[in-house]
Amino acid sequence: MKTALLIVDIQKDYFPDGKFPLVEPLAAAQNARQLLQCFREHGEKHVHIQHISAEPDATFFIRGDEGSDIHDAVAHFEGEPIVYKHYPNAFRETNLLEMLKGWEIERVIVTGMMTHMCVDATARAAADFGFDLWVAADACAARDLEFDGTTIPADYVHKAFLAALESYGQVMTTEKVIARLAAEKAAG
Repeated sequence: MKTALLIVDIQKDYFPDGKFPLVEPLAAAQNARQLLQCFREHGEKHVHIQHISAEPDATFFIRGDEGSDIHDAVAHFEGEPIVYKHYPNAFRETNLLEMLKGWEIERVIVTGMMTHMCVDATARAAADFGFDLWVAADACAARDLEFDGTTIPADYVHKAFLAALESYGQVMTTEKVIARLAAEKAAG
């Protein structure tokens, strides 16, 4: 099955000293890097997705600001495809769908940040567009949320959104993604 890796918004503002830090972003980025290296080594399709805020009063992902840059853990190499987006859903008002269709992609593997926002929106859209969806759970990161005076810890936010995404596709660890891809390749 033709597969593409989507690396969603692993950008500097989400890391310590960034403008909107998440919980454990480096661990998630290191897992995303493992997948990216696997795809690079095997010449498989992968897409970097970078959020640039279109809001005039944005506090992070500001155009031209270092915080909007892709994090070094999953650095974008010259010549690799990159999609710039302004909304949580990476398919909205971008060329992502056309790119994937042009490559005849049937499955997408989603990694990135934030689990409860751009990963969720992009993963659901991918499934709605008919792609077989895999989400690499430990290659995504979230942050604490607050609702009605209650703080919901990032770990609960992350797991709740991943649990919901299981209705759209398969959610598994990076290690399992790599093992399943290797088994498919071996089976021919």
